[in-house]
Amino acid sequence: MHFLNRKERLILLVGDMLFFMLSLWITLVVRYGALPSLDLFSLHWVPFFFLTLLFIAVFFIAGLYEKHTLLLQNHLPKTILKAELVGSALAVSFFYLAPWTGIAPKRNLFIYLLISFVLITLWRMYGYAFVGTRKKQKAALIGSGNEMQELLDEVNNNSRYDLKFVSSIDLNHISQVDLKEEVTNRIYSKDISIIAIDLRNEKVLPLLPHLYTLIFSSIRFIEMHKIYEDIFDRIPLSLVGYSWFLENISLAPKSAYDFLKRVMDISISFLLGVVSLIVYPFVYVAIKLDDGGKVFSIQERVGRNNKLIKLYKFRTMQIANDGGRWQEGVVNQTTRVGSFLRQSRIDELPQLWNVLFGDISLIGPRPEFPEPVSLYEKQVPYYGIRHLIKPGLSGWAQIYGEHPHHGTDVAKTKNKLSYDLYYIKNRSVFLDLKIALQTIKTLLLRSGI
Repeated sequence: MHFLNRKERLILLVGDMLFFMLSLWITLVVRYGALPSLDLFSLHWVPFFFLTLLFIAVFFIAGLYEKHTLLLQNHLPKTILKAELVGSALAVSFFYLAPWTGIAPKRNLFIYLLISFVLITLWRMYGYAFVGTRKKQKAALIGSGNEMQELLDEVNNNSRYDLKFVSSIDLNHISQVDLKEEVTNRIYSKDISIIAIDLRNEKVLPLLPHLYTLIFSSIRFIEMHKIYEDIFDRIPLSLVGYSWFLENISLAPKSAYDFLKRVMDISISFLLGVVSLIVYPFVYVAIKLDDGGKVFSIQERVGRNNKLIKLYKFRTMQIANDGGRWQEGVVNQTTRVGSFLRQSRIDELPQLWNVLFGDISLIGPRPEFPEPVSLYEKQVPYYGIRHLIKPGLSGWAQIYGEHPHHGTDVAKTKNKLSYDLYYIKNRSVFLDLKIALQTIKTLLLRSGI
């Protein structure tokens, strides 16, 4: 049900770009006291267009294109201010460190930053509400289970969605006679135009002939789980079965995507890996002065197609390689230096060489230790499917899902799997880029993944 968010994101993106360009036009009017000529505007347009793209990237990292952007209106000005300050700092660096832009005087930039901040804030606070909303469509929800209740609560408690469930039917708590009554009476009486329904539920089969007649009343039907997936960015696990995998999972080569992904892995990991060599001597000295132990931790993880791989990290624990055997009662404490390395993510830097050599990718499901994998494969249905693709340094589940730290947790792992399945199904350059930007945001905020 992408109409719930794609339209919103597109409006926000187009609106931002238009107002950034409008800010440039107003800047030239203010600076030169007259309407800018075509030549003057053209002179500024190219560098300021790249500046606009820079701001769009910053806004993306700041979460200003997320689905819940419009929910927390009280926090929106602060979020915009922080994003504008970061973007402004980068813009100043760009213009002053890149004299080839040819823009003079540089005060144009500062006028532009002030005007764009005012216009973007007004647009985000008030403009979108004027052009981006429409009358809510009345909908009925037919399904069962916790996912149905999650979907009902999410949509009806958030004003940003362009529909509202005015009727909900739990298939587990209603007889077929009552269900038919719901179809013939309630749906018509409440002027419902959309029905979100769990078509995979066996209890809905007797209802299908009655639903068929509603097609001629211009009522639109949408699979409930498609809405759920689009809103929550994860696969509802109640939906997952053999038929789901046959319909949605394919390992057929995506030539362009696979090639670009590998090129990005090699180029980025090599560049960052070489730059990161600067910190290696400092880490070596710090670890040796702390407890004199090993500098590196070599961890065995499960990679693509269940192949065991060795990941390299700076040692942060007293026992360098405990193999993840938490259930055996192995006591392993973080060292003093290790605590800092973890918080700063410096301990992850050696894994860039794993990316370069192809053991893992920059983006993909996070690889687990072999022993927890053996446990989860017994207790979490279809857990092994996450090993069909190459694991990564960061992934969709690391950004949005729950995941256990230094322990086994079946419930959290199921939640994590729902996000991994979403990534495997929808993996693309755009999704990888989104994960990368969100990872940068996480690292900057030191909130951990």
